[in-house]
Amino acid sequence: MAKVQVDLPEEFNFKTEIPIRISDINYGGHVGNDAVLTLAHEARVRFFNKAGYGELNLEGIGTIVTDAAIEYKGEMFYGDTVIISIKAMNFSKIGFELYYKMEKETDKGRVLVAKIKTGILGYDYSKKKIANIPEIAVAKISAL
Repeated sequence: MAKVQVDLPEEFNFKTEIPIRISDINYGGHVGNDAVLTLAHEARVRFFNKAGYGELNLEGIGTIVTDAAIEYKGEMFYGDTVIISIKAMNFSKIGFELYYKMEKETDKGRVLVAKIKTGILGYDYSKKKIANIPEIAVAKISAL
């Protein structure tokens, strides 16, 4: 079986911290795979907010996630705080990719727990169609 591999960029300029909630924990006693995507979603909202946007308004154009890949590297538990770094790359007229590095602090230092990539498209929700992402939005997002 082929294993998903997410190649992260060398540098990240945006970083946020999110505490792990009890609702993120699954029957295995650690953060569930569904919660990892939810944590990435929260970080993505914060990333867009830092650029002055919301997910539904990049200069009037919304966004939609087209794909997601997660490479798990370790576990997270209730009480941990996940440190999520995000970088936008590979821009086209209609979309880009977001790369997420999830880490946590341990007594041995910072540890990588997941690498994620999501594909993002511009989307006009009123027309239900893919849309070009305005150049000013690309400039602001790529600067983060």
